[in-house]
Amino acid sequence: MSGYRLPVPAERRRIRSADGHWINVESFGPADAPLVVLAHGWACAIAFWAPVINRLAADHRVVAYDQRGHGRSDIPPTRGGYSTDALADDLEAVVTAVVPAGGRAVLAGHSMGGMTIMAAGDRAAVAERTAAVLLCSTGPADLVGRARLAPRRWPAWLRRLFHRQLLNSRLPLGPVTAPGAAVLKFGVMGPDSSPDAVRACAEVVHACPSAVRANWGRVLCELDVRAGLARLAAPTAVVVGSRDKLTPPPHTEAMLAALSEPDGRLLLPGVGHMSPVERPDEVAAELRRLVTTHLPTERTEVA
Repeated sequence: MSGYRLPVPAERRRIRSADGHWINVESFGPADAPLVVLAHGWACAIAFWAPVINRLAADHRVVAYDQRGHGRSDIPPTRGGYSTDALADDLEAVVTAVVPAGGRAVLAGHSMGGMTIMAAGDRAAVAERTAAVLLCSTGPADLVGRARLAPRRWPAWLRRLFHRQLLNSRLPLGPVTAPGAAVLKFGVMGPDSSPDAVRACAEVVHACPSAVRANWGRVLCELDVRAGLARLAAPTAVVVGSRDKLTPPPHTEAMLAALSEPDGRLLLPGVGHMSPVERPDEVAAELRRLVTTHLPTERTEVA
């Protein structure tokens, strides 16, 4: 499972967000290389991005951070600390801290990380530091209505209720077991996912505190970041797996229609929701394409 383990970070720091929460930020690769900033999804952590980081860090400066409540970042003490505005605040704090004055980065967000980038679509401080965006396995609204975890033979109201209950669940996941990994694979990964990929995802997801998972799930149930999506000014590409049950392909069509500067859609056949772990070669290649196309070739010292 070496390819699914994070390399040793070149730097680890804590960055304070607008409301005082401290966000854990880790950097990999040469300090003067083209800059990529990664935002992970619901119930994940920086470690989720390990396969992509391992493919980019030799010649990119890759900065990843733990969303609030996840990994090494502060856990909000009340429900008021969980919101799309808070996600946007955290991203703005990270980007303004790690992108040097006059510099730009390629931003990539998976699932809730993509929603974070959309939520920050109206933030000038983020926009002026963004060269391009990759929205990976994500959606802007109506997550409970469009999810495909519940059987399609169920009536629409029952499917929505099932998905809402799943997102809001506080059920502890406990240690990773074979049955638990199998359930996770069925729900969020493609049928051909390797055992190592499934195990890596399960370890990350099971490590998320159940209360954090439920509180963010509550936000996702009501999420609507379409206004921010429409304000994204940078060239934006989207990636989705054909077997994604949480944010299925119709979301990408809606996003591309709303974007002011769409920059392509990559459909990954047979892949589920965890595309950066299931198909890291393709996701890393798409990030390389965005860097090559939209970032200047000069190497600039990163703050």
